[in-house]
Amino acid sequence: MATLPKITILGSLNIDLVSYVPHHPLPGETLSATSFKVSPGGKGANQAVACGKLSRSSSSSSIPPSAQIKMVGAVGSDTYGTLLLSNLSSYGVDPTLITSIPNAKTGIAIIIVDEPTGENRIVLSAEANNLCSGQEFIEKALEKGTDLLIMQLEIPMETVLAATEEAKRRGIKVLLNPAPAKKLPEEVYQGLAHLIVNETEASILGEVDERELDTEEGLERVSEGFIKRGVENVVITLGARGVYYMDKSGKKGLVEAEKGIKVVDTTAAGDTFVGRYALDVVGGGFDIEVAVKKGNKASAITVQRAGAQDSIPWKDEVE
Repeated sequence: MATLPKITILGSLNIDLVSYVPHHPLPGETLSATSFKVSPGGKGANQAVACGKLSRSSSSSSIPPSAQIKMVGAVGSDTYGTLLLSNLSSYGVDPTLITSIPNAKTGIAIIIVDEPTGENRIVLSAEANNLCSGQEFIEKALEKGTDLLIMQLEIPMETVLAATEEAKRRGIKVLLNPAPAKKLPEEVYQGLAHLIVNETEASILGEVDERELDTEEGLERVSEGFIKRGVENVVITLGARGVYYMDKSGKKGLVEAEKGIKVVDTTAAGDTFVGRYALDVVGGGFDIEVAVKKGNKASAITVQRAGAQDSIPWKDEVE
């Protein structure tokens, strides 16, 4: 039997405390939520779950998964940490490389969802995620057989930078989703296999006014800037407008968003895209346009459901 490709996610694990409201509160305003939900989240864990669910069927069928998915990160020694680990396992993610840190708290995300639009606002308390540093985490993330390393910026920057450099040295492809956006050293871009950003992140890292991304010409200029800095594949997610992509060969285009979508909650939409795209990266014969279209389709399902990891579709729901 052929060995399955391995995707490792080095990133954050949080518990999401989600309130659904009739509108986002104004300064000084107190609102009553229409509903409240506690659910596993964190960009790292969400992307791991997306890889896990989108690589396997939701049924108990004998169809094998298309990839091995491993998560590296840190949780606290509390019930939230235990919940996160068990939830990852239920979605086909191997959590054995996650460190449970004594006397630490698991990361918390306070999320407010505007019900009419599905748009969210998020406040993070990193907690144990801030302790995800040191060579131990990097070695776990780059263990033998890893084909793709996925990272975000909800763990210490020095960990992301060191892991990126070491992955390049070992010939392991890196997919970086720099969220929340922070200015990165120029050497990060050189040889970076995949950069996936939203409009805000693209404007900050590309050092342009976000309004420049309102046109396809502006998206092309910003993407070219990343390519010139050494990135091999650039993807800019645009919400209801779709997704723009460009690779180092000059292949480029704008894939429109799926039509007829009723947005319920945008939480984890971007993470779903990353997960589906990543599976194409390790699947052989990578084509950026095909990967973007598949990611776009999967994300369209996620936004029609409430929650984070629960809202991410399984493989058989997309194909």
